[in-house]
This record gives sequence, structure tokens and C-alpha cells, in this order.
Amino acid sequence: MTTQDIHKNPFPRKNPPIYIGRFAPTPSGALHFGSLVTALGSYLDAKAHKGRWLLRIEDIDRNRSQRQAITTIYHQLETLQLHWDGKIRLQSQHLNDYAHALTQLQPHLYYCTCSRKYWQPTAPQGALGAIYPRHCQNQKTPPPQQNSAIRLSLPFQTAHFYDRLLGAQQFTFQKDLGDPILRRRDGDIAYALAVVVDDALQHITHIVRGQDLLAITVLQNHLQTLLNLPRPTYLHLPLALTPDRQKLSKQNHAPP
Repeated sequence: MTTQDIHKNPFPRKNPPIYIGRFAPTPSGALHFGSLVTALGSYLDAKAHKGRWLLRIEDIDRNRSQRQAITTIYHQLETLQLHWDGKIRLQSQHLNDYAHALTQLQPHLYYCTCSRKYWQPTAPQGALGAIYPRHCQNQKTPPPQQNSAIRLSLPFQTAHFYDRLLGAQQFTFQKDLGDPILRRRDGDIAYALAVVVDDALQHITHIVRGQDLLAITVLQNHLQTLLNLPRPTYLHLPLALTPDRQKLSKQNHAPP
């Protein structure tokens, strides 16, 4: 099945469940307490709605993903009796799906050869970090260099969505996000695009995840619109923090 099939019928199954949720960790290491807050929250929400809870391994980032971590994650979830439904989806096995989506988005893309050292020091900060100043926005064809990134051109407008926990949310694309990379210089597809494609192909209806991903929701909603894909319902959970108010994460060396 491809994203093209989704356009014809988003839910081709006979009598599909009303609720299909998912937990989608990145296998850059074992799950830590913050990861398990999200796992448990999404699991309980699915069960409370008598829905299905799927497991997806987001191993599309070749530099961060570790084979051993995948096995460890399976073991951790099974030990805690968080049992998933159906077949596990590994992103690394579905690269053609993401390439197809990137082709569909071609009118909205441009090639970028800027290094972070070149533009980040003077860039304003947004909800997801530094805002790219669109130096390459007119580069619509691949440059001679083969290592260019591909960015999505976002409009100058404000987007809204409703969060089941936090209520009405709004972000301005160019003020809060900037033009995101959808394909990196090394050829890896970015998280934002892969997740949108995965959620559609897995028929996800409800997403429960951490509040650190709140702002990226408007970007994913925009991609869903451009690709004519269904939009799930969102709930963003409070983050587990360290005593000094840092998010528990692998980058902050959170223990397994």
C-alpha cells in the first residue's frame, strides 16, 4: 500500500475500529521514564476507548538508530505488559512510501545548501529552534552539489488545531517554525514527513504524545492537507522533568 492508495479510501478495512492509537519511539537507546510516560498514556487512552494500540519503530535516522535498542524496547514494553496490537512497523522498511510523498510535495519544495554555521548565529528563535531565513527559497532544481537538503516552503499564515488536553492551539508558520527540512543532506527523510505518512498508512485516528511535539503538530497538519491525508486527533501529555526542570531525554542522559 502507498500514500496514493490512502487518497482513494483512508480506511479501507471493513468495520474499522473507532480508535487506533500508536506508540512510536526512536531506537537511539533504551526507553527512559519520560518515554514510558508517553507509552503508558497512549496505551491507556487506547484501551479506555476500546481501541487498538500499535507499535512503530522510528528508525529512519541512520545516525541515531541502534539495532540493539529495538530489541531492548520490545523487552521493556513486554516486561511492563504494554502489549501492542498487530504487526510492528519499522520505518526503515518503508522508504519508498516517504519518497513517494516527497514527490507529491514537489511544487512546495526547494533545495537548500546552507550550513547551520552560516545562518543559525543570526537567526531568530521560534517554537522549534532557529528560524531558517529562506536564503535558498528560489532554488527549485537540484544544485550541482549532491548533498543539498530539501525544505518545505511554508505560507505566511497562522494555523490552528484543538488538543484534547490543552484546548485550542495556534502557531504562525514563519514566526514559530520556519521552512522545515523534509529530506536531509545525507538523504534521510525527516521525522515530520515520515510520521505523517506512517500515521495515514496505519490508519491512526488518535495520537497521544509529549508536549515537546506540540508546535510540530501544525506542520504535520499542513503536510496532511497537502498530501490529502486524514488528520488524527491529538493529545499532548505533560513532560517528565529532571529536578532542574530539564526534559528527560536521551540527549540529557536520562537513564533507562
